[in-house]
Amino acid sequence: MIEIIQPTQFKTVPWKNGKGETVEMAINPDGTLDNFDWRLSMASVVEDGIFSNFTGYTRNLVLIDGNGINLQHNDSKIDRLAKLLDIATFDGGNKTVGNLHSNEITDFNVIVRTSAFNTKTTSEKSADNLLLEKSDLCFIYSLFNSAELSVQNTKEVITLPAQHLMKITDLPTNYASLTGDHLIVVYLTHCT
Repeated sequence: MIEIIQPTQFKTVPWKNGKGETVEMAINPDGTLDNFDWRLSMASVVEDGIFSNFTGYTRNLVLIDGNGINLQHNDSKIDRLAKLLDIATFDGGNKTVGNLHSNEITDFNVIVRTSAFNTKTTSEKSADNLLLEKSDLCFIYSLFNSAELSVQNTKEVITLPAQHLMKITDLPTNYASLTGDHLIVVYLTHCT
């Protein structure tokens, strides 16, 4: 099943640590800020500081606007996000401190319960008939321009407008291909 989630359906919710707001794009049915299996969101980071604690979750963070941010985890490992669509994957239970390179940034977040889902987040600066991978859930987000999903062995083409979120449930192998630019593709598969 393919669904397009429009920006008017996104919800603004406070950060778990109360130090900002996030735009919640999608969350599992009956999911709440304190108890969910997966959630996709966008947030602006306007100052250096500690990220919310999401113990038991895996986080994928993608830079979608601004000059970059360093994420320091547990006072040691550092992820440097300097270019548009750079991705960091880290344990949500880490003590993570964000240090901005200069001005505020906007990030795209994928947070999943580690015991429930495996996640793979990719960024595609340019995709031409990129074959999508088999997954239980697939999400596609296009930053600037419309993207097109072509269903294999049919003439069906589905347009994803910029800044809308496409959700595909039970995506089989070789089902569809994607064409567009500045795309984020998220695959979620249940842990077995």
